[in-house]
Amino acid sequence: MIEQAVKAERLRINEIFHSLQGEADCVGFPTVFVRLTGCPLRCQYCDTEYAFHSGDWLDLDAILQKVRGFDARHVCVTGGEPLAQPNCLKLLQRLCDAGFAVSLETSGALDVAAVDDRVSRVIDVKTPGSQEAARNRLENFAHLSSRDQLKFVICSREDYDWSKAFLREHGLVGRCQILFSPSYNQLPATQLADWILADRLPVRFQLQLHKVLWGDVPGK
Repeated sequence: MIEQAVKAERLRINEIFHSLQGEADCVGFPTVFVRLTGCPLRCQYCDTEYAFHSGDWLDLDAILQKVRGFDARHVCVTGGEPLAQPNCLKLLQRLCDAGFAVSLETSGALDVAAVDDRVSRVIDVKTPGSQEAARNRLENFAHLSSRDQLKFVICSREDYDWSKAFLREHGLVGRCQILFSPSYNQLPATQLADWILADRLPVRFQLQLHKVLWGDVPGK
Protein backbone atom coordinates (compact mmCIF):
# COMPACT_ATOMS: atom_id res chain seq x y z
CA MET A 1 0.00 0.00 0.00
CA ILE A 2 2.85 2.39 0.83
CA GLU A 3 4.48 1.66 -2.53
CA GLN A 4 1.21 2.37 -4.33
CA ALA A 5 0.78 5.69 -2.48
CA VAL A 6 4.29 6.81 -3.42
CA LYS A 7 3.74 5.81 -7.04
CA ALA A 8 0.46 7.74 -7.10
CA GLU A 9 2.18 10.99 -6.11
CA ARG A 10 4.05 11.34 -9.37
CA LEU A 11 3.91 13.82 -12.21
CA ARG A 12 5.09 13.56 -15.78
CA ILE A 13 7.60 16.37 -16.17
CA ASN A 14 8.71 17.69 -19.53
CA GLU A 15 11.47 19.94 -18.14
CA ILE A 16 12.67 21.81 -15.09
CA PHE A 17 14.84 24.83 -15.82
CA HIS A 18 16.06 28.16 -14.46
CA SER A 19 15.42 31.40 -16.32
CA LEU A 20 13.96 34.88 -15.93
CA GLN A 21 10.21 35.06 -15.61
CA GLY A 22 9.08 36.52 -18.92
CA GLU A 23 5.45 37.29 -18.19
CA ALA A 24 2.86 38.35 -15.61
CA ASP A 25 3.41 40.03 -12.26
CA CYS A 26 6.81 38.49 -11.47
CA VAL A 27 8.40 39.38 -14.81
CA GLY A 28 12.18 39.70 -14.57
CA PHE A 29 12.68 37.60 -11.42
CA PRO A 30 14.99 34.56 -11.59
CA THR A 31 12.52 31.68 -11.58
CA VAL A 32 12.50 27.89 -11.65
CA PHE A 33 10.04 26.60 -14.23
CA VAL A 34 8.44 23.21 -13.76
CA ARG A 35 6.85 22.28 -17.08
CA LEU A 36 4.35 19.43 -16.92
CA THR A 37 3.62 17.18 -19.87
CA GLY A 38 0.27 17.21 -21.64
CA CYS A 39 -2.44 19.65 -22.73
CA PRO A 40 -6.05 19.13 -23.90
CA LEU A 41 -6.00 22.34 -25.96
CA ARG A 42 -4.40 23.09 -29.33
CA CYS A 43 -4.02 26.87 -29.57
CA GLN A 44 -2.78 27.89 -32.99
CA TYR A 45 0.00 30.06 -31.53
CA CYS A 46 1.24 27.48 -28.99
CA ASP A 47 5.00 27.68 -28.44
CA THR A 48 5.30 24.58 -26.24
CA GLU A 49 4.01 21.81 -28.48
CA TYR A 50 7.09 19.82 -27.48
CA ALA A 51 5.47 19.42 -24.04
CA PHE A 52 2.33 17.69 -25.33
CA HIS A 53 3.69 14.16 -25.07
CA SER A 54 7.32 13.82 -23.95
CA GLY A 55 8.42 13.73 -20.32
CA ASP A 56 9.70 11.67 -17.41
CA TRP A 57 7.77 10.53 -14.35
CA LEU A 58 9.09 12.06 -11.13
CA ASP A 59 7.75 11.83 -7.60
CA LEU A 60 7.07 15.01 -5.67
CA ASP A 61 10.18 14.71 -3.50
CA ALA A 62 12.40 14.46 -6.58
CA ILE A 63 10.75 17.52 -8.11
CA LEU A 64 11.25 19.53 -4.91
CA GLN A 65 14.88 18.49 -4.77
CA LYS A 66 15.51 19.65 -8.33
CA VAL A 67 13.76 22.96 -7.69
CA ARG A 68 15.78 23.62 -4.54
CA GLY A 69 18.98 23.01 -6.49
CA PHE A 70 18.57 26.28 -8.39
CA ASP A 71 18.47 28.40 -5.21
CA ALA A 72 15.67 30.67 -6.51
CA ARG A 73 12.70 32.01 -4.55
CA HIS A 74 10.20 32.04 -7.41
CA VAL A 75 8.75 28.88 -8.95
CA CYS A 76 6.36 28.75 -11.90
CA VAL A 77 4.39 25.57 -12.62
CA THR A 78 3.43 25.55 -16.28
CA GLY A 79 2.82 23.29 -19.27
CA GLY A 80 1.21 22.29 -21.54
CA GLU A 81 -1.68 22.49 -19.15
CA PRO A 82 -0.41 21.61 -15.68
CA LEU A 83 -3.87 21.06 -14.16
CA ALA A 84 -4.48 18.21 -16.62
CA GLN A 85 -2.45 16.13 -14.15
CA PRO A 86 -4.38 15.92 -10.85
CA ASN A 87 -1.22 15.68 -8.75
CA CYS A 88 -0.34 19.19 -9.87
CA LEU A 89 -2.46 20.39 -6.95
CA LYS A 90 -0.28 18.45 -4.51
CA LEU A 91 2.88 19.84 -6.10
CA LEU A 92 1.62 23.41 -5.75
CA GLN A 93 0.86 22.82 -2.08
CA ARG A 94 4.25 21.26 -1.44
CA LEU A 95 6.05 24.16 -3.12
CA CYS A 96 4.12 26.68 -1.03
CA ASP A 97 4.82 24.71 2.15
CA ALA A 98 8.52 24.81 1.26
CA GLY A 99 8.43 28.62 1.26
CA PHE A 100 8.60 29.33 -2.46
CA ALA A 101 6.70 32.15 -4.18
CA VAL A 102 4.61 30.02 -6.51
CA SER A 103 2.72 30.88 -9.69
CA LEU A 104 0.62 28.67 -11.92
CA GLU A 105 0.23 29.24 -15.65
CA THR A 106 -3.01 27.64 -16.81
CA SER A 107 -5.11 27.73 -19.96
CA GLY A 108 -8.29 28.63 -18.11
CA ALA A 109 -10.08 25.60 -19.51
CA LEU A 110 -9.86 23.58 -16.29
CA ASP A 111 -11.21 24.21 -12.79
CA VAL A 112 -8.90 26.32 -10.58
CA ALA A 113 -11.09 26.19 -7.45
CA ALA A 114 -8.88 23.65 -5.65
CA VAL A 115 -5.59 25.48 -6.32
CA ASP A 116 -3.85 26.47 -3.08
CA ASP A 117 -4.81 30.03 -2.12
CA ARG A 118 -1.13 30.92 -1.71
CA VAL A 119 -0.53 30.39 -5.44
CA SER A 120 -0.69 33.25 -7.93
CA ARG A 121 -2.87 31.95 -10.77
CA VAL A 122 -2.08 33.28 -14.25
CA ILE A 123 -5.12 32.29 -16.26
CA ASP A 124 -5.31 32.58 -20.03
CA VAL A 125 -8.49 33.89 -21.58
CA LYS A 126 -8.54 32.31 -25.01
CA THR A 127 -9.37 34.82 -27.73
CA PRO A 128 -10.96 33.81 -31.04
CA GLY A 129 -7.53 34.01 -32.66
CA SER A 130 -6.33 31.16 -30.48
CA GLN A 131 -8.98 28.91 -32.07
CA GLU A 132 -9.85 27.67 -28.57
CA ALA A 133 -12.16 30.42 -27.27
CA ALA A 134 -14.94 27.88 -26.71
CA ARG A 135 -12.81 26.28 -23.98
CA ASN A 136 -12.85 29.30 -21.63
CA ARG A 137 -14.19 28.16 -18.26
CA LEU A 138 -16.18 31.16 -17.11
CA GLU A 139 -16.78 29.62 -13.68
CA ASN A 140 -13.12 30.27 -12.86
CA PHE A 141 -13.74 34.02 -12.64
CA ALA A 142 -15.62 33.56 -9.35
CA HIS A 143 -12.38 32.34 -7.75
CA LEU A 144 -10.20 35.29 -8.77
CA SER A 145 -8.40 37.35 -6.16
CA SER A 146 -6.05 40.32 -6.29
CA ARG A 147 -3.04 37.96 -6.45
CA ASP A 148 -4.31 36.42 -9.71
CA GLN A 149 -3.93 37.55 -13.31
CA LEU A 150 -5.93 37.11 -16.49
CA LYS A 151 -3.85 37.05 -19.66
CA PHE A 152 -5.24 37.82 -23.12
CA VAL A 153 -2.96 36.91 -26.04
CA ILE A 154 -4.05 39.26 -28.84
CA CYS A 155 -3.59 38.07 -32.43
CA SER A 156 -5.45 40.81 -34.35
CA ARG A 157 -7.70 43.86 -34.12
CA GLU A 158 -10.65 41.46 -33.97
CA ASP A 159 -9.12 39.78 -30.92
CA TYR A 160 -8.54 43.16 -29.29
CA ASP A 161 -12.14 44.30 -29.79
CA TRP A 162 -13.43 40.92 -28.59
CA SER A 163 -11.26 41.17 -25.45
CA LYS A 164 -12.52 44.68 -24.63
CA ALA A 165 -16.10 43.46 -24.88
CA PHE A 166 -15.27 40.36 -22.83
CA LEU A 167 -13.88 42.50 -19.99
CA ARG A 168 -17.09 44.55 -19.89
CA GLU A 169 -19.44 41.59 -20.21
CA HIS A 170 -17.89 39.71 -17.28
CA GLY A 171 -16.97 42.70 -15.08
CA LEU A 172 -13.34 41.66 -14.86
CA VAL A 173 -11.59 45.01 -14.46
CA GLY A 174 -10.70 45.51 -10.81
CA ARG A 175 -11.09 41.85 -9.84
CA CYS A 176 -7.47 41.01 -10.63
CA GLN A 177 -4.67 42.17 -12.92
CA ILE A 178 -5.57 42.14 -16.61
CA LEU A 179 -2.69 41.49 -19.01
CA PHE A 180 -2.78 42.11 -22.76
CA SER A 181 0.05 40.57 -24.76
CA PRO A 182 0.65 40.59 -28.54
CA SER A 183 0.86 37.15 -30.08
CA TYR A 184 4.51 36.56 -30.93
CA ASN A 185 5.22 37.20 -34.65
CA GLN A 186 1.49 37.78 -35.32
CA LEU A 187 0.77 41.29 -34.03
CA PRO A 188 3.32 44.13 -33.75
CA ALA A 189 3.77 45.11 -30.11
CA THR A 190 3.56 48.82 -30.90
CA GLN A 191 0.20 48.31 -32.59
CA LEU A 192 -1.30 46.76 -29.49
CA ALA A 193 0.25 49.45 -27.28
CA ASP A 194 -1.28 52.17 -29.48
CA TRP A 195 -4.74 50.59 -29.27
CA ILE A 196 -4.57 50.35 -25.47
CA LEU A 197 -3.49 53.98 -25.11
CA ALA A 198 -6.06 55.27 -27.60
CA ASP A 199 -8.89 53.54 -25.72
CA ARG A 200 -7.56 54.44 -22.23
CA LEU A 201 -7.98 50.75 -21.49
CA PRO A 202 -7.23 49.86 -17.82
CA VAL A 203 -5.05 46.84 -18.62
CA ARG A 204 -1.37 46.04 -18.29
CA PHE A 205 0.56 45.69 -21.55
CA GLN A 206 3.24 43.02 -21.54
CA LEU A 207 5.80 41.48 -23.81
CA GLN A 208 7.31 38.04 -23.40
CA LEU A 209 10.66 39.07 -21.93
CA HIS A 210 12.26 35.67 -22.49
CA LYS A 211 11.55 35.93 -26.23
CA VAL A 212 12.95 39.46 -26.38
CA LEU A 213 16.15 38.12 -24.79
CA TRP A 214 16.52 34.67 -26.37
CA GLY A 215 13.91 34.27 -29.09
CA ASP A 216 11.61 31.26 -29.38
CA VAL A 217 14.00 28.85 -27.66
CA PRO A 218 12.77 25.96 -25.46
CA GLY A 219 14.01 25.98 -21.88
CA LYS A 220 14.46 29.76 -21.68
